[in-house]
Amino acid sequence: MNRIWAPWRIKYITSEKEKVCIFCKAYKEKKDKKNLVILRSDYSFVLFNKFPYNNGHLLIAPYRHIANLEELKDLEISDIHSILTKMLSVLKKTIKPDGFNIGINLGKVSGAGIEEHLHIHLVPRWNGDTNFMPVISNTKVISQSLEDLYKKIKKYL
Repeated sequence: MNRIWAPWRIKYITSEKEKVCIFCKAYKEKKDKKNLVILRSDYSFVLFNKFPYNNGHLLIAPYRHIANLEELKDLEISDIHSILTKMLSVLKKTIKPDGFNIGINLGKVSGAGIEEHLHIHLVPRWNGDTNFMPVISNTKVISQSLEDLYKKIKKYL
C-alpha cells in the first residue's frame, strides 16, 4: 500500500474550527476578497482553499447549505458543472498545471473536513509536485501566495 504524507495539513486538523459554516459565511458576507471568493454564479460559487494541497486549490460549493449530493437540484448541478469546467479552463491558462484532482468527500469517514456543506475540490497538479520537502522538513512548498493568485485569476476572469 502506498501512503501519501501531508504533514502540512496538521495546522488545519488541529486548529479550532469556526462554529459557522465557512461557505455560508463567505456567501452571505459578500466580502469576496477577504473570503477568497473568486467567482459567483447563479447557484454556486468558487473560493480558494485557505489550507491548500497545492497552488490554485479551489472549492466549488452551492449557495444552499446542503450536505448530500442527491439534494442538489438540476439547476444547481448544471451550474456547478459549468463553473467547474470554467475554472478548469482558467487554471489551465493561468497557472498551467499538468493535470487535476477533482473530488467530493461525502461524510467525515471519507475525509470531509466540512461535511455539512457540499463542496468540490479542484486541485491543480504538476509533474514532480510531490517531493522530499514534506517528508524531510515537514514543509509543503506552495509556490504562490493566495493573494497573488487571487489577483491573477480575478484579472483573467
